Amino acid sequence: MTDERFISEVLIADEKATIMFANAFAPYLKTGDVLALDGDLGAGKTAFSRALINALPFDANQLEKEEVPSPTFTLVQMYDRAELQVWHFDLYRLEDPEEAYELGIEDAFLEGVSLIEWPDKLGFLMPSDRLLVSLRYGSTDTARVITFFGNEKWQERLSPLFAQVSTS
Repeated sequence: MTDERFISEVLIADEKATIMFANAFAPYLKTGDVLALDGDLGAGKTAFSRALINALPFDANQLEKEEVPSPTFTLVQMYDRAELQVWHFDLYRLEDPEEAYELGIEDAFLEGVSLIEWPDKLGFLMPSDRLLVSLRYGSTDTARVITFFGNEKWQERLSPLFAQVSTS
């Protein structure tokens, strides 16, 4: 059972604002974090993931941001960052939650940060201490509303972020 509660809501005007928010959010991530990215097709799950992955510090050998394609066909993509390994899952085509074992989901939960698009497909395998990131369309074509739900630990950890975002 999860102690999931509303944490905050962020209004995003466009892709540039998504990148700015991801830059502010990235330092709060740590190994073992699971972000369940929920939202309709085209609501911005992959755009948010791309911005977040590229907001993390690069390895010293990496000189520029890398392409972060949607893992729709590969189901999972891994990215090594300076201090974190990011596993980006797109579970849209999963037919059974247990198929996620073949994707290395257990390793992802232990060894990296997991960004999971279509988290409902994971069913009973979804960790209860995840952060639910719900993306939906905003008032314009480019605007999005991102709502965060999580347990008390997430709320405590992210409260400085949302205090900063709401005052900037």
